[in-house]
Amino acid sequence: MRMKNLLVLLMSALFLAGCTTMVPKENLPFPLTNQEFPDPVKVVSIPLPIIASSPNEGITYGALNAFLLHNKKGEVSTLVAPQVNYNENFGTTTTLFATFYPIEDRYWEVALSKSTKVNDDFEFKLRDKTLLDKKLELNAFLFSLTDGSARFFGFQQSSQKSDETNYADSETGFNLTAGYQILKHVQLVVGERFKDVDIKQGAITKVPFIGEKFDSSSVPGIGGFTAHAQKIGLIYSTLDSPTLPTWGGYAKASVEGSIKRFGSSADYRHYEAEIKAYYPLMNARFISVGRLAYNQTLGNDVPFLERSILGGETTLRGYGRNRFIDSSYFLCNLEERIRLFRWEIFDVNADWEIAPFIDLGAVMERLDKASTRSFEFNPGIGFRAVVRPNIVGRVDLGIGKEGPAVFVGLGYPF
Repeated sequence: MRMKNLLVLLMSALFLAGCTTMVPKENLPFPLTNQEFPDPVKVVSIPLPIIASSPNEGITYGALNAFLLHNKKGEVSTLVAPQVNYNENFGTTTTLFATFYPIEDRYWEVALSKSTKVNDDFEFKLRDKTLLDKKLELNAFLFSLTDGSARFFGFQQSSQKSDETNYADSETGFNLTAGYQILKHVQLVVGERFKDVDIKQGAITKVPFIGEKFDSSSVPGIGGFTAHAQKIGLIYSTLDSPTLPTWGGYAKASVEGSIKRFGSSADYRHYEAEIKAYYPLMNARFISVGRLAYNQTLGNDVPFLERSILGGETTLRGYGRNRFIDSSYFLCNLEERIRLFRWEIFDVNADWEIAPFIDLGAVMERLDKASTRSFEFNPGIGFRAVVRPNIVGRVDLGIGKEGPAVFVGLGYPF
């Protein structure tokens, strides 16, 4: 669940007491602080209740204490948030989440989470663009997790709600990429991805287990699989920020191959193309944002979780994660990010935003077989709190044909 509930830190702050403390730097060793922090260090501490909901997981509640450490520029450079919460499906979950921005162009994220029933999540992320005169960018993602709320409805856009099944998606692996700047705004990217997937009994007892409705002959990978793939791609970007952009353009095209002889369960290929644009007005009080994305998966016996997938907080926000699966998808997201006001609260400067949006997308065998009837139209509205230059919390409410879906999380959806 990875601290999705941390949005409460930002959205509930108006109603709760926080405190600011000046802590001697010697009491906050690396990686909590570094040479970019003053002595003493300003630490804002905010205890908060947790109230969160998502279509797959249901309602979660509990408590956290968020610690925001400020560097010499007055920016939040380290965030640490221990929490304990309860969900009727997963029992009690204890989590420690932390993000670190030690210097400009370097970022770390750590998430450690364990539930009393099924779920666990251990992740480490790194982004570093300080090498070779900032021409080389390295990204690493190491993970071991089990999500007992996972869903499968069958393939194709016409998959029915009545065919909903549950399972525990247990994954261990890594994702490594290296990007080198070959032109002013163009980056050549190569990547290596590995994950070992086990499909286990899920935590949602009111929904049938995936193995009760489907088998390996109709759903490859239902008994578990291994994916080991290599990627090459090009990225064009004029964005003004890698984390919270307000203007510029972004385009990406890549191809990824999975080969049995390198340890994968099947031979297949992914083709991906994406375009994003950010256009500010009135000193960025209004930011128009759009994304177009296309994904194609080609091969035989492709594991179901390696196909083209829509649904969830970053694609079709009117549905839960992994709602639609097929061999390809087309996706369009449009939203208007409107800054309502800028307010300093608990010595933290935050922009409070509202974001009406439209998500339009469909999965299909291939693009030329798409029809207008296949596309899902998901209108909705988002509420965001932004602590620049690094942190954004959000609540997004999307409306799909199966009802509303609410997502609480960190970071913009795209």
